[in-house]
Amino acid sequence: MASVLIALGGNVGDVRATFRKAIAQICGMAQGALIARSSDYVTPPWGDEDQAAFINACIEIETDLDPHALLFVLQKVEQKFGRMRQKDRRWGPRTLDLDMIAYDELSLQKPDLTLPHPRLFERAFVLVPLAEIAPDRVISGIRVRDGLASVSTQGIERLPDTG
Repeated sequence: MASVLIALGGNVGDVRATFRKAIAQICGMAQGALIARSSDYVTPPWGDEDQAAFINACIEIETDLDPHALLFVLQKVEQKFGRMRQKDRRWGPRTLDLDMIAYDELSLQKPDLTLPHPRLFERAFVLVPLAEIAPDRVISGIRVRDGLASVSTQGIERLPDTG
């Protein structure tokens, strides 16, 4: 079983409800087990700043799927919630964004998938929830909590649990 870290984000619709449903679908379709789930965080938009705040979270799953099969699952789940990557504005509003952050210790550079995620250590909106569930995980030679210490977390707020 591979240990996979996945980032979730969205700013359209009931994002927290979407996360709950999407996580269940990811685990079901990937025949995986949910190992950890971070809290949800409100985060300022990144890249294209003229839009609503995002909600972000991270999960860790275990799966036997290879990285490309898991990528296919993640893209199918995004589509089920109305995400059309080909039509979306880059860094624009979205119902659901799923990014594979790390797959075990695998390093991969293909046109459709780079692992670990190449911009992980630039993105506090991923590092904050990731550090909650995997602070000591080393990705690309950097411990997650150390990567978090090197970025600004201004504007990121943990949301209360939904119960």
